Amino acid sequence: MKILVLAKQVPDTRNVGKDAMKEDGTVNRSALPAIFNPDDLCALEMALEAKERLQNAEVYVLTMGPIRAAEIIREAIYRGADKGFLLTDRKFAGSDTLATSYVIAQAAKKWQPDLIFCGLQAIDGDTAQVGPQTAEKLAFPQITYVEKLVDIDNQHIVVKRRLERGVETVKCALPLLITVHSSAPLCRARNAKRVMQFKHARTKSEIQDVVETRLIASLRERPYLQIDEWTADFINADENFLGLSGSPTKVKKIDNVILTQKENKTLTSSDADIELLMTELLETRVIG
Repeated sequence: MKILVLAKQVPDTRNVGKDAMKEDGTVNRSALPAIFNPDDLCALEMALEAKERLQNAEVYVLTMGPIRAAEIIREAIYRGADKGFLLTDRKFAGSDTLATSYVIAQAAKKWQPDLIFCGLQAIDGDTAQVGPQTAEKLAFPQITYVEKLVDIDNQHIVVKRRLERGVETVKCALPLLITVHSSAPLCRARNAKRVMQFKHARTKSEIQDVVETRLIASLRERPYLQIDEWTADFINADENFLGLSGSPTKVKKIDNVILTQKENKTLTSSDADIELLMTELLETRVIG
């Protein structure tokens, strides 16, 4: 069983400042710390749980981004993933969800997974489109908003999905793509032995920047420490569908909204306080 997890290194949008966006409408990633997308960590945990229930299953992580995005592949390996692929190429820069899903689908066809897990959405875009678009391009059935793995074998999977007004249990044949809801179990912590074993895992580009002779020798002697680095040419991608030129979504306007707390009021449940609150909300046009 070949299980693929789609993961993304995202800027930490929980601490957004005035320099978070560039004039061209793209995120200024250098201004924000990079983290493992939270929903994708939930997807990784579900993939690892599936692996534990199956025989001869392997979990690989696929991420698209600059060279530094290899950090989340190492993070996934520390938590139990077997290996990973880094999709990196200047031709991918500026991709919207359509172009991104095209690249991911092309890469998935290269490895031909039986099961794909990904987070419901990324915190930098919040579109929840890349997973479903990837499934469409691969002609895979998909189950969205999944929060629990109920059962799995080499032919079928049973999951529970979170809906607006309840839950639903779904059974589906493989191959399949699943988007994982944030209500799913959180990912397990790093394994100390795996951290020591894989802390020097590097992509080809990262190896070129290594200057320590002993580390270079170690990487050559241990092929399992080499993280695969895939380009547009390697996955046979059509350049017309890549980057800004392959992205029909365009940003028309950007407004930076910085929330600051200047004052607060403590209100009781009395009629006078409630009337005061309603009056202020109406006067400031928050409601009405």
